[in-house]
Amino acid sequence: MPTRLHIDFVSDVSCPWCVIGLKGLQAALARLEGEVEADIHFRPFELNPQMGAAGQDLDEHISQKYGSTPDQMAQTREMIRARAAAVGFTMSATGAGGAKRRIYNTFDAHRLLHWAESQGSERQLALKLALFEAYFTRGEAPSDTEVLLAAVAQAGLDTEEARVLLTGDRYAAEVREAEQLWLSRGIQSVPAVIVNGRYLISGGQPPEAYENALKKIAEAA
Repeated sequence: MPTRLHIDFVSDVSCPWCVIGLKGLQAALARLEGEVEADIHFRPFELNPQMGAAGQDLDEHISQKYGSTPDQMAQTREMIRARAAAVGFTMSATGAGGAKRRIYNTFDAHRLLHWAESQGSERQLALKLALFEAYFTRGEAPSDTEVLLAAVAQAGLDTEEARVLLTGDRYAAEVREAEQLWLSRGIQSVPAVIVNGRYLISGGQPPEAYENALKKIAEAA
C-alpha cells in the first residue's frame, strides 16, 4: 500500500517559482507512483497584496523591489524560463498580444481557489494550473474577471457561480485568515510545501529534490 501524504502548497498565482515547484512536485509524485500518494491543498500567499487591479510594469516592479538592473532581470528571466521548460511548462517572454509583462493583484484568484477546494482537490489543482497558464503562458491579467472565469471554465467549474462570487466579497475573510495563518507559522516566501503539517520543503525545487524528500518523509510516516 502506498503511503498517503497531506501536502499544503503555499503559493501565489504570480510567482514563477511556484509553478516550477508545482510541476516539479507533480513529476516527483509520478515517479513515486505506487510508493507515495498525496492530497495537495493550495493555500494563499500574496507577494504584492497592495497591488492595484491594473497592475504594474514587471521590470519597473522588480527594479523598485529588488534593485535589479536590466541585465540582471534578463538573465533571471531566461533562467526561470529554462527551469520551467525543464518541467514541461511554457513561460512567455511577453504579456498578452506581445505587450510588456505586468504584475497584478491576485486576491480574487485566491478567493476562487478557496472556493474550488470545496469542489474537490482535483478541481482546485485544475484551476491552479489554469491560472498559471493564463498568467505565465499567455500573459493575461489574473485580476481580470473574464480571465478568471475562463480559467474556471478550463478547470471544469461552474462559471456562473464563480461570477457571482467575484461580484461580492465571498471568501475574502477566509482567504485573509488563511494568509495570516501561514505568515504566523513562519512562511515568508513561496512556494512553501508543508508535508503532513510537519515537514517544510522551501523553494521551487527540481523533481529529484521533491522525490528524495517525499521518500524520506514517507519512510518516517
